[in-house]
Amino acid sequence: MPYEPPTHTVERSLRATTGAKIIAGVDEVGRGAWAGPVTVCAAVTGLRRPPQGLTDSKLLSVKRRTELAEELRTWVTSYALGHASHEEIDDLGMTAALRIAAVRALEALPVRPDAVILDGKHDYLGTPWKVRTVIKGDQSCVAVAAASVIAKVQRDKMMAELGIDHADFDFAANAGYPSPVHKAALEVRGPTPYHRLSWAYLDALPQWQHLKKARSWASGSTPGIEGQLGFDF
Repeated sequence: MPYEPPTHTVERSLRATTGAKIIAGVDEVGRGAWAGPVTVCAAVTGLRRPPQGLTDSKLLSVKRRTELAEELRTWVTSYALGHASHEEIDDLGMTAALRIAAVRALEALPVRPDAVILDGKHDYLGTPWKVRTVIKGDQSCVAVAAASVIAKVQRDKMMAELGIDHADFDFAANAGYPSPVHKAALEVRGPTPYHRLSWAYLDALPQWQHLKKARSWASGSTPGIEGQLGFDF
């Protein structure tokens, strides 16, 4: 499907209105997975023309995404990755885990950015970061698109490695998301050491329900967590 290439429009606007010079695009991957970490990439690109075909990682084939990630690692001015583990997601909730992963990525950059373009409509970073949220920023903003591709390829690689000893779950193909193979393995074998145990899918697995972790972070309200789908056989 044809798509419009990303631009530096938001970055130019931030430079003009706030005086920011170093602007990082930030995107996450793994929010809706049932296993593994959530991964955030922060990428600084400047205003150079991006590599051809850059867009949201989800719109790219595995082959093209992998090739593009390799190109982007040397094309960007700088980038860094941050992760929040499945244990941190269980203990703190997804919103807090996203912030932890994003802060880890931003603080790992060689120079602290003056502003951040954050994919989506919710600012899970907050102060002291100066944030501009952009819905579908991974399609429209160069820096966010670059972060999207790098984050996706890196997390997919991590999940493939975690899945070596759990072949029935096929993490190399589904990256911890609820594919039919993943669901079937869960029903028979139960969660791996990398599964998020506070999530709703365990409610439909009576034989493994004793493993479910209480949400200590709930305190009367449920944070915004996308992708916690029920276990529908």
